[in-house]
Amino acid sequence: MPVLRLVSTAAVPSGDPAAPHTPGDAELLDAYSRAVVNAVERVGPAVVRVDVGRRVAVRGRDGRRREYDREGHGSGFLFTPDGFVLTNSHVVQGATRITVELEGGRRAAAALVGEDPHTDVAVLRVDATSLPFAELGESGTLRVGQLVIAIGNPLGFQSTVTAGVVSALGRSFRTVSGRLIDDVIQTDAALNPGNSGGPLVDSRGRVVGVNTAVILPAQGICFAVGISTAAWVASRLIRDGRIRRAYIGVAGQNLTLDPAALRALGMPGGGIRIASVEPDSPAAQAGVRPGDIIVALDGEPVTGVDELHKLLTEERIGRPVVLGIVRNGERVEVPIVPAELGAVA
Repeated sequence: MPVLRLVSTAAVPSGDPAAPHTPGDAELLDAYSRAVVNAVERVGPAVVRVDVGRRVAVRGRDGRRREYDREGHGSGFLFTPDGFVLTNSHVVQGATRITVELEGGRRAAAALVGEDPHTDVAVLRVDATSLPFAELGESGTLRVGQLVIAIGNPLGFQSTVTAGVVSALGRSFRTVSGRLIDDVIQTDAALNPGNSGGPLVDSRGRVVGVNTAVILPAQGICFAVGISTAAWVASRLIRDGRIRRAYIGVAGQNLTLDPAALRALGMPGGGIRIASVEPDSPAAQAGVRPGDIIVALDGEPVTGVDELHKLLTEERIGRPVVLGIVRNGERVEVPIVPAELGAVA
C-alpha cells in the first residue's frame, strides 16, 4: 500500500536555518498588485477622456441632404503640466469640437495642435497649467513578457485599468492612411473601443506606448504605438503642427521578380510595378511611366511599397535623388526631386 506523506503548511519560524523562507501565493499576488496599483496611482491622474463631435451629412429617402452631429469618444493623457495631451489621430480626425475631461470630472475645451494619420498620433492642448502629467519612458527597452498596464475609458467606462504582458515587439501595423507603423507593441492587456489614445504603462509608472487598436474578434491581441515614435511625432507636431514627408506621385503594387532577372540586374529582391503616375507630380516630371518597376532610391533597395515610404523622409523633400527603375528589362537611373506630401493624405 502506498504511503502518503503529509506536509505541514504552517509557517516555519524565521530563525530556523534549515528551512529557508519562500514566498507564498498571497505574497506573490501582493507584489503584482502593488506594482499595478503604484503605476496606476502615478499615471491615473494624467489620463483624460476625449469627447469629440463631428458634423455628418446624410441623404434621406426623399433625396434631401441633412446634417447632424455624431458623438464619439476616446482616451488620452497629459504629458506636460501646461496642457499638452497625447491621443490617437483616428480619435480626433474630422472633429469639429473636442472636449477633454480631466481628473475630478472637470471639463475643458481642447484645441487640436496637430495630427499624423501615418502614425495614428495626435496632440491636443488644454488651456490650463500645473496639471498632473505622465512621465514618458523608453519603448526601445521593453522586453517580451514584461508587465504592462493599460488605462483608459473603454465603452465609456471612466478610468478603467487592465493589465497584461508585452506579447511581442517589432510588429508593423497599417494605419487608415495605408502606411505601416513600425516597432508597434503587441500586448494582451485588454483594450476595447474607447481605449484608443490612452497610455500603456510599465510597472514603474512610465508611459511606454499609446494604445491604438484591437483585432476583432481575436482576444488578447492589442497594439500600441511605441512611445519613442509617439514622442518624436508629438515634438514635431508641437513645433510645426504637422509631419513633413516626401512623395513622388506614383501608385503601384509589390512585385516579385524572377530570380534569374534579379541576378542579371544585381538586385537583392523585388520591386514596385507602377500602375499610374499622378499628373504634374515629381514622377511625371521625371519621365517615370506606368509599367516601370521601381527597384531602388538613391542606391537603397526598394522591394515594396513600404520600403519606398520609409525612404521618402523629410530630408529628401526638394533634394534631387536617383530612382532606380527597370524598363523593358533594363536598369535605368532616373533623376527625380521628391515634393512634400500633404499634412493629411
